[in-house]
Amino acid sequence: MDIRYSANQKDAKTYDTEKLREEFLIEKLFEADNVLSTYSHIDRVIVIGVMPVSQVIDIEKNIDCKKNLGVEYFLERRELGIINIGGTGSVVVDGEEYKLERLNGLYIGKGSLSINFKSDDPTNPAKFYMCSAPAHTKFETKLITLDIANRVELGSTETSNKRVLYQLIHPAVLETCQLSMGCTILEPGCVWNSMPCHTHERRMEVYMYFNLTEDNVVFHFMGEPQQTRNIIMQNEQAVISPSWSIHSGCGTSNYAFIWAMAGENRTFDDMDHVKTNDLR
Repeated sequence: MDIRYSANQKDAKTYDTEKLREEFLIEKLFEADNVLSTYSHIDRVIVIGVMPVSQVIDIEKNIDCKKNLGVEYFLERRELGIINIGGTGSVVVDGEEYKLERLNGLYIGKGSLSINFKSDDPTNPAKFYMCSAPAHTKFETKLITLDIANRVELGSTETSNKRVLYQLIHPAVLETCQLSMGCTILEPGCVWNSMPCHTHERRMEVYMYFNLTEDNVVFHFMGEPQQTRNIIMQNEQAVISPSWSIHSGCGTSNYAFIWAMAGENRTFDDMDHVKTNDLR
């Protein structure tokens, strides 16, 4: 497990490219038959990628629950959100199997003892992208397909940001302690997300960009509104956004991204908006 400690806005002003990437970028999320995880001290979020190919994979592979979390099992004091961005696969939770097609989500509540992952087709493996946050009570484990997700259309082609938000793990769909997750898909010819931008002092966020071809990238903008920086991101990479930072992107093509939030509340529109002309 990769451990990331909190970074403050005063120090971040002095970061060069390498330091920005070291602190906030998660470069590799998926490896065949493995669990790759990053623990952020910002709201204690854990980002995980699992790509089962020829094996059934346990979530605790490469995670020492006693050492890393101080518990006996992974979800003893946590909740977990999953969105599959690969081929069809299954998540088995305490013996019950949930089939996840591409862009289906699964919420797993606190107290679930056993979580395993497998793919239907090793030539087109599932890619389970996950975020976990501390939880104070148990809520029902639930499969969320796109047809029951809360669908929101935003933006326009004139501003190059026409997009659809699928709010999968969201108060309009199910109950959680603090975790929210969803997927945003930009229309062809549209490249901007979250602009005009915002911060939200009461929550942190993680973006994971995907649906990018090898020769395209996303310029992810971060930092205080008057001290902006950027990180160039490739396909299937994630970036940690502290509460004091904007989080916005512009791609060399259209793309999709998964957003996950944790913190004081689950109110999606609890944002501190920033006027575009005020950015520096």
